[in-house]
Amino acid sequence: MPCNAEELRHVPLFSLLDDDELYVLSQQVELRDFAAKQRIYKAGEKSDRAFVVMTGRVEVTLIDEDGQEVVFATPTHGDVFGFASMLEDSVHQTTAIAQEPTTCLEVDRHDIATLLDKKPQAGFDMLTVLAREIHTAQGKIRERALRDPNLLIDEQETAGERIADHVASFGGSWKFIISFGVFLTAYVSLNVFLLMHRGKTWDPYPFILLNLFLSMLAAIQAPVIMMSQNRQDKKDRVRSEMDFDVNRRAESEIQNLSRKLNQLADKLGDIDDTLRGPNQPHRPDEPQS
Repeated sequence: MPCNAEELRHVPLFSLLDDDELYVLSQQVELRDFAAKQRIYKAGEKSDRAFVVMTGRVEVTLIDEDGQEVVFATPTHGDVFGFASMLEDSVHQTTAIAQEPTTCLEVDRHDIATLLDKKPQAGFDMLTVLAREIHTAQGKIRERALRDPNLLIDEQETAGERIADHVASFGGSWKFIISFGVFLTAYVSLNVFLLMHRGKTWDPYPFILLNLFLSMLAAIQAPVIMMSQNRQDKKDRVRSEMDFDVNRRAESEIQNLSRKLNQLADKLGDIDDTLRGPNQPHRPDEPQS
């Protein structure tokens, strides 16, 4: 089913194309309808075409390292999927299934090649859109990288965990050591003074009551400090997981977008060589082949 050139204007990838370029592309691409739960393509299939969602919704999934199915993307109106595999002329790495009655624009390598042959400037327009996607992806990565794992943990902490953190923080400070040293010195001095001047005191040497209090304090303080240490270990684990996730996403996004840019740049170079012809001289700033 042919596509109206005006419909292509709402697709972000083709948003910078002029009317003539949109018309040329509309004569090449086709619209396809998919029923709800119909599979559009599956992982491992030869990728000779990409799709643009015009109406409906699609779910793109992949299998992770643990063998679990993970939702990679949920394209809606104007979103492109399967584009990188189509440009690479490789097999699909994901599986796409229509989640509701969906109409998609079908684009293959021949469609893009025909557009670039007739309208070379269209390649630069699409490269501009892809460059914007790179900047958007970088912004999202930076935003994700700036998320504070301490805040993520603090959002879920209980009152008991907050008390444990305060106790551990105070118990490991010089303020606690000095104040506790002053208390012990005053306690011992008062008991010795009363024993020497009055002949009796509530806790004579060897200060058994004081030892009892110290033992009770140590018995309570030790598990409280361990609770705080466990929370710190949890923060460190969340921080490392976030760093790994950010690095993996950044690598994936950059690789995918770089592949798209390289494919389009190679195609533009081929077209430029064809237009120049074998006898056309190179500009001084161009390398000799």
